[in-house]
Amino acid sequence: MEDSKLPLTLRSNLLDLFGQIEREFENLYIENLELRREIESLNERLTGDGQAVEGGDPTKGALKTKASHSTSQLSQKLKTTYKASTSKIVSSFKATTGSRALCQLLKEYVGHRDGIWDLSVTRTQPVVLGTASADHSALLWSIETGKCLLRYAGHAGSVNSIKFHPTEQMALTASGDQTAHIWRYMVQLPAPQPPPDVSAPCDEDQDSSDREEGEVDGEGPCEVPTVRVATATLKSHQGVVIAADWLVGGRQVVTASWDRAANLYEVETSELVHTLTGHDQELTHCCTHPTQRLVVTSSRDTTFRLWDFRDPSIHSVNVFQGHTDTVTSAVFTVGDNVVSGSDDRTVKVWDLKNMRSPIATIRTDSAVNRISVSANQKIIALPHDNRQVRLFDMSGVRLARLPRSNRMGHRRMVCCTAWNEENQSCNLFTCGFDRQAIGWNINIPALLQEK
Repeated sequence: MEDSKLPLTLRSNLLDLFGQIEREFENLYIENLELRREIESLNERLTGDGQAVEGGDPTKGALKTKASHSTSQLSQKLKTTYKASTSKIVSSFKATTGSRALCQLLKEYVGHRDGIWDLSVTRTQPVVLGTASADHSALLWSIETGKCLLRYAGHAGSVNSIKFHPTEQMALTASGDQTAHIWRYMVQLPAPQPPPDVSAPCDEDQDSSDREEGEVDGEGPCEVPTVRVATATLKSHQGVVIAADWLVGGRQVVTASWDRAANLYEVETSELVHTLTGHDQELTHCCTHPTQRLVVTSSRDTTFRLWDFRDPSIHSVNVFQGHTDTVTSAVFTVGDNVVSGSDDRTVKVWDLKNMRSPIATIRTDSAVNRISVSANQKIIALPHDNRQVRLFDMSGVRLARLPRSNRMGHRRMVCCTAWNEENQSCNLFTCGFDRQAIGWNINIPALLQEK
């Protein structure tokens, strides 16, 4: 037999995928055989009962009718189950078609030299995208053109998160160098380009083979302005600073660290105001409420904590134990909800007014990373370890899945999502270990209509 001319890595990937398909079909085949046997057995038994009735007392003819009706109902139910199980795997190969695409690829942002942990969109004009990477840098991008506008290179370790000031052109980054930095930026947007004609349905579309490890499309950013010195350096932690965020008003910031504590700082003086302790293991994320002085921190100890700074004289804390594994993130919505995601493959929606139990639980097939919730429509975007990005509403109903094929989508774990709902458009941004960020245009009216 002639040797295959396919590259070894591609051939190995194909063999692995075909092996998975074969195992799926084998399991379904066995399940279907058992269902067929069960149908035949029940049909024989119920038919036998009907014949016995027919040969006996004619006054019992009603029993025959009832038995035949029961047989028909049961047989139909089993056949429906059989059909559903048979089509289960086939449906994954079908591309959803429709006159309107629910998701359209906006732009790919390629230029980091290592995985991207976090991304965020500015809250002031000009609106730009910020990314935080393990390559020790943070980059600012033009959303429309995909051009890198500015590089921040002040950290000596992985940049784990990036958040923008609510009213000023300042960014807050957290790093593995045990510090958080506040730095100013000035950017000028390039002229916009025509949008790409690339669209795909936003649900169970085809999934093609992975590209070669480390392969990225396009060139890295050319020489761009670089900021190397922070306006303020926050350095009270004794471990990796994994996340940071601005409190409402932008006069204070909160940081979360692997030293099991969160710190509250004054921005103007860089002074440490409070150290928030209580978590038993490393923190994974922190988030602030958009309109109130509330902070939520998540941890590997399977809990997340709600810190209340609304009363200057009282700093209350509440502990929530709704997950069974690391809580990877917990975020506020514009209303009175908190949404938490976990490595236990669940996402839970909580009501701030009654946090004793979640009002909705979303169960998935993969660990969930840093989630985000759109401000206007309250749509939850879930980034997964298995490279998927799924969209749900606040009641836990699945709305869509972002395309993932050889032409678009992430090729490795998706780390974070962020929304931008400027004007009439609604954009979702995702980033991952494949060193790229991706912008998507989400057709919200069509998405909700599909629901």
